[in-house]
Amino acid sequence: MANDYGSISQRTAAWAATEMLAHAEPVAVLSKFGQSKPLPKNKADNVKFRRPVPFAAATTPLTEGVTPTAQAMSYEDVPVTIAQYGAVVQITDKVNDLAEDPVLKDASMLCGEQAGDTVEAITWGVVKGGTNVIYGNGTARAQVNTAVSLNKLRAAARFLMAQRAKRLTKMLSGSTNFETKPIEAAYVAFGHTDMEADIRNLAGFTPVAAYGSRQPLCPEEVGSVESIRIILTPMLTPVLDAGSSTLNGMKTSGTKADVYPLVIIGQEAYGLVPLKGANAITPSVINPDVKTKDDPLGQRGYVGWKTYFAAVRLNEAWLVRCEFAVTNL
Repeated sequence: MANDYGSISQRTAAWAATEMLAHAEPVAVLSKFGQSKPLPKNKADNVKFRRPVPFAAATTPLTEGVTPTAQAMSYEDVPVTIAQYGAVVQITDKVNDLAEDPVLKDASMLCGEQAGDTVEAITWGVVKGGTNVIYGNGTARAQVNTAVSLNKLRAAARFLMAQRAKRLTKMLSGSTNFETKPIEAAYVAFGHTDMEADIRNLAGFTPVAAYGSRQPLCPEEVGSVESIRIILTPMLTPVLDAGSSTLNGMKTSGTKADVYPLVIIGQEAYGLVPLKGANAITPSVINPDVKTKDDPLGQRGYVGWKTYFAAVRLNEAWLVRCEFAVTNL
């Protein structure tokens, strides 16, 4: 039976899509904190994030009886082009006939995890590519050989406050809809789990276990330092063997210190078309035993997924990348 979902019924395909989202969500951390703009159907491949340009302070006194010159509203567009991503896995008729495992369910699960990893990797590449950077020491990445410090985090927070970056007050919920939920105002930092030991050693660090009535933003949050809440996942990869050749007791994958970006953001620092909604992932399942011209015996079947996604930095001044090394434990 030929339809948009391959050789399975629409009901089964809808089940597969739900399974994919359920598995993609736990690893898609960055997608929760960007400004979301779903891609409408049949609207080409370009999305525009739009914001009003603020007025300058009116410091000139008014003249009695004279109406001031009207100021004009203006808007700034930040465009981004959507790209399509996807993958397939092959299932043979032998596997379909003889395997004890629920192959369709497992393939859907793995494809869902792959979709989540894909979205997270793309978003991380965009977010960590910002132009504002603070080095743990020195003035270049090649000099970095010190762990995260309280002073550098304070410098990042000071920079964001000076740029009028608002603290995050909302995030995407964990549902498959485009719903948001309120959170306690804070800047949010994202980094790799290798940084956790050094972060926990910071003066004033508060672990999630000591939050009391405060709720963690997500399971990957490890704690907070002053105005910054810290989220760590292994998906937010470091730059290996890129720091100083003087290791200073830091972790290395070669002869130089590995460099770990810690990106600290304000609200609406970046935007994305998130992996959410009923049409976010299009599953494709073609069962074995479907005979075609290219497969006359019906020996091959496929499970796959595809999605449209893009991420873009909306305001360079509202995110800053700190680059540190991590202690070699």
